[in-house]
Amino acid sequence: MARLVLKFGGTSVGDIARIQNVARHVKREVDAGHHVAVVVSAMAGKTNELVGWCRDASPIHDAREYDAVVASGEQVTAGLLAITLQKMGINARSWQGWQIPIRTDGAHGAARIQEIDASEIVRRFEAEEQVAVIAGFQGIAPDNRIATLGRGGSDTSAVAVAAAIAADRCDIYTDVDGVYTTDPRIEPKARRMARISFEEMLEMASLGAKVLQVRSVELAMVHKVRTFVRSSFEDPDAPGMGDFDNPPGTLICDEDEIVEQQVVTGIAYSRDEAQISLRRVEDRPGVAAAIFGPLADAGVNVDMIVQNISESGDATDMTFTVPAGDLSKATAILEKAKAEMRYDALQSESGLTKVSVIGIGMRSHTGVAATAFKALAGRGINIKAITTSEIKISILIDGDYTELAVRALHGVYGLDKV
Repeated sequence: MARLVLKFGGTSVGDIARIQNVARHVKREVDAGHHVAVVVSAMAGKTNELVGWCRDASPIHDAREYDAVVASGEQVTAGLLAITLQKMGINARSWQGWQIPIRTDGAHGAARIQEIDASEIVRRFEAEEQVAVIAGFQGIAPDNRIATLGRGGSDTSAVAVAAAIAADRCDIYTDVDGVYTTDPRIEPKARRMARISFEEMLEMASLGAKVLQVRSVELAMVHKVRTFVRSSFEDPDAPGMGDFDNPPGTLICDEDEIVEQQVVTGIAYSRDEAQISLRRVEDRPGVAAAIFGPLADAGVNVDMIVQNISESGDATDMTFTVPAGDLSKATAILEKAKAEMRYDALQSESGLTKVSVIGIGMRSHTGVAATAFKALAGRGINIKAITTSEIKISILIDGDYTELAVRALHGVYGLDKV
């Protein structure tokens, strides 16, 4: 007997027929003798509809009331799934975030989980074999009101619940059947990985892979929650679906569990990047803080940063990237504070893509970056900026070359070979 957390996203619970399919997945695990907690999202499209209603009611609205509205989508799904499970003869009960309780900070709309008291859920596991169906994406803030966790918050809820109940595994059911070496829509030869380390998944999630929300991967890594990504659209009773040790999908785990570590694990990409260059910035202590402080205060996320010192040593060029949607806001801030930042000229460019090569094997292998640069040069792709970390190389290129670059890098590292 094991403790499992099963999380189902919006497309998996999009209508009653899909909720009934989800219930079959849950029943399979219950019949195997496991204690099961289920975390559900709102039905596909429902959260967007609720957000739209809030904006229609008032473009500027109280964040606490916004949370009260948008959290209702998950409440509906949890209740419907509990009803469906009860009809199948399974003892199930729905829970909202505040009932557990899942305690958060006070940042309504983007709250962070601080503590979960799962003692009552565990008691019902042991005393009643009861399935807990939990509304994801929500908790209770210090002001005693519902707080939501931001987009993708149900993934975070699931991993947090798994940590709180000391689950043996957290299964994230979604509309894809695992984590791939790159986007299969760009590279048909992309392969589903059997295992990927927490660190690699964190890099892939933060660099454009949409399989899991970044905060959920961070939480899984901190608490060592073994996490499976698998498809909810597979037949719940198909051979192997109930295999506890090796179910179909991708296991996200500690790197110690990965016997054969490839040099490169995957290729991620993020479109709609923009580049800003500040020319001839006065080179003095505090100049970087003067530039990036106001951007941070305005909520502009700065990513790749490259600084070049002039020959004379008294001026520098500062180049960095921001999301394309924030380009106009960022340039307005920089132009307004030109006197304090002390630069001569501002140049910007949009329509760029960041392509990243990821792999824990990079720690012990040389030449990984050179291989990438050679592959891109061979296809006439110009590199605008480069940043590296211990397990990642990120390269900024013109957006028109995204597909070509992804395919080239995927092939040059042998990721298309079984």
